[in-house]
Amino acid sequence: MARFLFVVLPVASHLNAPLAIGQALQAAGHEVAWCGPRSDLRPLIGPDATLYPTGKRYFRLDGETGMASVRSLWEGHVLPVNRFIRDAADQAVAHHRPDVVVVDQYALAGALAAYRHGVPWATFCVGTLELTPPDLPEFDEWVRGQLTRVWAMTDLPVDETIDLRFSPYLVLGLTSTALTGATPLPARCVLTGPALGHRPDAPAFDWDAWDRSRRHVLVTVGTMAEHLAREFFQRMLAATAPLADRVQVVLTASTDLLPDPPAHVLVAPGCRCWS
Repeated sequence: MARFLFVVLPVASHLNAPLAIGQALQAAGHEVAWCGPRSDLRPLIGPDATLYPTGKRYFRLDGETGMASVRSLWEGHVLPVNRFIRDAADQAVAHHRPDVVVVDQYALAGALAAYRHGVPWATFCVGTLELTPPDLPEFDEWVRGQLTRVWAMTDLPVDETIDLRFSPYLVLGLTSTALTGATPLPARCVLTGPALGHRPDAPAFDWDAWDRSRRHVLVTVGTMAEHLAREFFQRMLAATAPLADRVQVVLTASTDLLPDPPAHVLVAPGCRCWS
């Protein structure tokens, strides 16, 4: 039996995947502990699971696109949240003494804590922004500058051989080549497809509206970009309208973004939280 410690961020789309991975590890007989916000994790992992709480703070998303959106993500969210959870993550690794730390791609403080204590870690990526970087001239150099700022949050010297976004041991990309295409992936990256498990907080779904006679297309922009998606949803409606007799679209979005969907679109509101 091995001891695993998950370091996660309080974002709905970033919690369901590690929850499923943790459940699979427990089913295989391993010990799983968690480091993250108590209010988000405890309802998911149950009253008996080991939890090292980080506390929780809220940050506001900006309605930006392109490189401005990348800057907003890092400066407004990734850097502040890692500064906030840094000490809790380090204490969790030191106290739990795991064999492996499993960290969210943006929970860089978890990777740093594992590095400090000489523990191997795995990175899981629920999105493709970093796996398949956008074609923006500034992206790579600018993000590397932000990673240097993350190292500066600690007393550790910068290790130029390590990109904190990607574990040198194992990177789990929860997607497939159907979405990543032929883009080169980080070293030791394995594409697993979605991680599916039991969700205690699973939202209700209108199965009565599910049309078994049609094929289905899931459309989602994730929980961190819904505020930018109104125009995208309108383009999606226009693109799928000619297929309405053969295809049913399942759209994971809040009903206020699409209050009156056409008959071939089933809106399934999901959780919206970036904390």
